[in-house]
Amino acid sequence: MYIYNVTINVEESIHSEWLKWMKEEHIPEMLDTGKFKKALMTRVMVTEAMGGITYSVQYTAQSKADLDNYYKEDADSMREKSKVFEGKFVAFRTEMQVISEQ
Repeated sequence: MYIYNVTINVEESIHSEWLKWMKEEHIPEMLDTGKFKKALMTRVMVTEAMGGITYSVQYTAQSKADLDNYYKEDADSMREKSKVFEGKFVAFRTEMQVISEQ
């Protein structure tokens, strides 16, 4: 299994609207791509010097091929949809391979 982790710091001025969009639109659309079997959204308990509120969203893919297909087929259009919040958030993405789950 692979985890596609997206860590996002969002400005407080759009936080409520962004959080609603993530839970009601973006995460369901990510799952609807068929590339991920589940998603976990967490708040990162850190105080950033730049301010804002930080979240981590972990999308679980069954295989590296599923993750690669997401990049090829869906990533650009999914990222385009976040443009409504452009300039109000910072995101970075990390791939992780699950070695053990207990």
